[in-house]
Amino acid sequence: MTASSPIPDIKSTTPNNRHVLIIGGAGYIGSVLTAHLLAEGYRVKCLDLLLFNHQLTILPFLGHAHYSFQKGDLSNQTDLINALEGITDVVLLAGLVGDPITKKYPHAAAKFNDQGYEKILSELPNRGLNRVVFVSTCSNYGLIKGDQMATETFELNPLSLYSKSKVQVEKTLLDPLNTADYIPTVLRFATAFGLSPRMRFDLTISEFTRALAMGEELLVYDAHTWRPYCHVNDFSKLIMQVLEAVEDSVRGEVFNAGGDANNYTKQMIVDAVIDLIPDAKVRYQEHGGDPRNYRVDFTKVRSQLGFTPQFNVTDGIQELIQAMSTGLFHDISQPTSFYGNWELGTSIND
Repeated sequence: MTASSPIPDIKSTTPNNRHVLIIGGAGYIGSVLTAHLLAEGYRVKCLDLLLFNHQLTILPFLGHAHYSFQKGDLSNQTDLINALEGITDVVLLAGLVGDPITKKYPHAAAKFNDQGYEKILSELPNRGLNRVVFVSTCSNYGLIKGDQMATETFELNPLSLYSKSKVQVEKTLLDPLNTADYIPTVLRFATAFGLSPRMRFDLTISEFTRALAMGEELLVYDAHTWRPYCHVNDFSKLIMQVLEAVEDSVRGEVFNAGGDANNYTKQMIVDAVIDLIPDAKVRYQEHGGDPRNYRVDFTKVRSQLGFTPQFNVTDGIQELIQAMSTGLFHDISQPTSFYGNWELGTSIND
């Protein structure tokens, strides 16, 4: 792991008496964030509809005195009002996450990612909330040609239903006419990697590592396209930093969430896996269905919040290979919806 940079003196609030609602808290990132927050003394409430039949992710927390779970729909006003009772801070993770799932289920994407967030944002004001952290995506930058690096002020070019919804929520949350009494912050997440109770094998680093570690032949499209990546543990630490930062450093701010060292091409990821699995079988093809290509500048989050990821891409590959070698994951030769955002549960009709 790489060493983290010193954190500037930005901390103003402590976990004492903080009760954080994580909307989408049973998912890939949310379940890891929950563990971090509880360990630091926060009270945590999770609102999640369990769209991917991932109920098992909440079991480790159910006996914790500072944890509660509410199965509910972010697009249902009654569920939202009940979930917000007694809450001091909100982290917005929920929705259909990713380009493929939103393309496959456009009506459900509109219900959760568009109408659902309209309801959420309408319910947040005048509740005495402290922080509201919206997890957006670096995918908002779309397609960047040449060697340009996207800062937070770079022109947004969302290419999918998923990123278009994220851009709209950002605009609404940070509208200069918004007179909400809470402190809003937007984190544009890099593509996640790392171990989680709700492991996802549909994300690039995990997808490539799983396939090659199992001896499958991996087909890689557009190997020289760039994306930024960040470990789920680092994301969790960053969210806590935002929750605890002095107001002036985060109010109305947008941060690219990740680190410069984890800007990788697909080819670089493959090469990192092959370093550990030399006999891996890979073939390449151009002109895949996903044209996104972007490198991201993380100067602002490093200089303003003192955030530098502790985990690099190789760390994530190594830990996943080790977990697979010990038999941690069951039946991943053909992963089910528990392991990726491929299919919605039977309770949702698109």
